[in-house]
Amino acid sequence: SSSDCVVAEQLCLSDSTCNATYRTLENCALAKTHLLSMDHDSRVRCLNAELDLGNSSLLHCKCHRRMKRQEHCLRIFWTVHSSMTDGEMKQYKFTTNEEHWKTDYNKLAALVSGRNCSQLAGDTTNPCLRATHVCNLSKKCFRLRTDYASICTKGAGSEDVCDRRKCHRGLRNFFEKVPGDFTKRILFCPCQDEFCGERRRKTIVPDCSFQYNTKPNCLWLLDSCLEDHICKSRLADFQQNCQPVDMSPDGCSLHNHAACLQAYMGMIGTPMTPNYVSNSSVEVSLWCTCENSGNQKEKCDQVLGMFESNKCL
Repeated sequence: SSSDCVVAEQLCLSDSTCNATYRTLENCALAKTHLLSMDHDSRVRCLNAELDLGNSSLLHCKCHRRMKRQEHCLRIFWTVHSSMTDGEMKQYKFTTNEEHWKTDYNKLAALVSGRNCSQLAGDTTNPCLRATHVCNLSKKCFRLRTDYASICTKGAGSEDVCDRRKCHRGLRNFFEKVPGDFTKRILFCPCQDEFCGERRRKTIVPDCSFQYNTKPNCLWLLDSCLEDHICKSRLADFQQNCQPVDMSPDGCSLHNHAACLQAYMGMIGTPMTPNYVSNSSVEVSLWCTCENSGNQKEKCDQVLGMFESNKCL
């Protein structure tokens, strides 16, 4: 449909007027990405170009989280909206068709709990292990989980470091392509003890996807995120859906925990990948610090606080 940015871009490029306007916007987006300071005239030219798109389908196009060529689609979106301030994004449409998977999950879960095989004996008390077993019974879930696990554990324990970008791509793939019924149970399994907690923390292979040798500054993480079309979009979505509000009884502005958890899962596999802090709690955080932030300490604390002390989350 023309609401898809990739299709809308093709339509625009085949029209000479729209094509010229779009090329102007590409330069504007480039300048913004590289944080070049634009003079007044350039800023006006960029705003005018956006207005010139008028009612073009490009102006209202959207990207889907599970679509093909997602990165390309988001690049187009941010080109068209290069003057937009971060935090006013509504470009992600979540389309999910997961009803038929629910019966699958429940059927497979019943199979697991009904098995008295030796390899499962005792393990069924660990909800995180049980969730993994159920995933393993689904071909698709097993394949995609194995994919990211093998990429993210390469280099672990030896001198060579893992390929973090590939690991992140594998994680995103898993959370996008496997129905939420499986992914949520693996990620948010309830734990009573440390063995279970460790299993849950290791779901997002921390040595590769989450931890660096030294903790970077949180503002550095934020900058890396804003330079990446996927991360930038997911962060905007997270800020929108996990907005904490003191006045609200559940601490959430939209009263929609499901949307917040979905947005939280969207952050996994980006430069701002969150994870559980330890094996013995449900606290989550980013792998970064606000020490030595100088006069930007307040901004840095806000970035960290989005995850660490977010009542909505």
